[in-house]
Amino acid sequence: MVTSVVDAAAEVAEFVEANADEADRLRRLPGSTVEALAARDLMRMCVPQVYGGPEAPAPDLLRAIMALAAADGAAGWCSMIASTTSSMSAFLPAEGAREIYGDPSVVTGGVFAPNGTGTVATVDGVVGVQVSGRWAWGSGTQHCEWILGGAACDDQSFRLCWFPSAAVVFHDTWHTGGMRGSGSLDFSVDEAFAPDHRTMRPGVSEPVVDCALAHFPNFALLAASVAAVGLGVARHALDELIELAAAKTPQFSRSALADNSFTRIEVARAEGSLRSARAFLLDEVSRAWEAVEAGSSVSLERRTAIRLAAVHAATAAADVADTAYTLAGGSAVYDTSVLGRCLRDAHVVTQHIQTAPKLLEKIGALIFGRDADTSMF
Repeated sequence: MVTSVVDAAAEVAEFVEANADEADRLRRLPGSTVEALAARDLMRMCVPQVYGGPEAPAPDLLRAIMALAAADGAAGWCSMIASTTSSMSAFLPAEGAREIYGDPSVVTGGVFAPNGTGTVATVDGVVGVQVSGRWAWGSGTQHCEWILGGAACDDQSFRLCWFPSAAVVFHDTWHTGGMRGSGSLDFSVDEAFAPDHRTMRPGVSEPVVDCALAHFPNFALLAASVAAVGLGVARHALDELIELAAAKTPQFSRSALADNSFTRIEVARAEGSLRSARAFLLDEVSRAWEAVEAGSSVSLERRTAIRLAAVHAATAAADVADTAYTLAGGSAVYDTSVLGRCLRDAHVVTQHIQTAPKLLEKIGALIFGRDADTSMF
């Protein structure tokens, strides 16, 4: 019997991996993959229990994402986006939260960035905002029933607004090297109405549901979750290389690739790097989670440590995927090898705004005690 999101991810991983090639071809997750993930609450891991969600502890959220990404990076990415989006359910007015998140089969996603413009309006006696805008990186939005978009409104508020999928237009922009199966295309709305109960104001709205996830720093949770995708992808790459090296005898060699001393050294280094990055990330998130569960806030020092661990994990994961690809030799360049996909997927993770290497400048400033903008920490 499945007892946690970690168990659920392990249960479905083989099925997800079997569908990875199809996701890559479609440039979005196959419907059967989405259904399998949704049926196990892996697209809504942060929904509070009061709304029927799993309300997964943050460390378990990361472990589940890693397991899914180790099966298919795109599936791990979509689960990550949908689940971190679902954490906002604790801040929505109860009416909106029940409407959007009350059905466990419903998947949500979207983009936090305030690319929309909103006008306060009243429609059929209901107060809300009329929104127009276009957002990039709408990962998995084509399989979502409700789609979130950030909007700068004419009352000077910044709101996250949820729109039914029927109000959203999708644009075929997702032609990429990495994370092809994530369907991270552009989407837009044109004067779509979001009633107040389907909106919340980041940094202003207080939690409606008093649970630990609602008090965990949102951006720290997102950064750690993005990094978890990279760690899962790197795990897949290294496992694939180890299996290949045991069976492959390179041209002009009399012994298996696994018997080559350089291969052994580099694999050992990669294994150590991957395990260390994973342990660092889980340790920092677990410490913060313990503080939140004890009723304390997560200090800036702890949030900074999580961000450092997330950037480090994303970078280390990309390095490990590079190593696995390089050591495999010519075998890795063929479409029949997943190492090329792992390489491309791992480098998408380092491009995310929450895990990009350039964040180290800000993190370093904070370590030195210098002033820095921590609004997204």
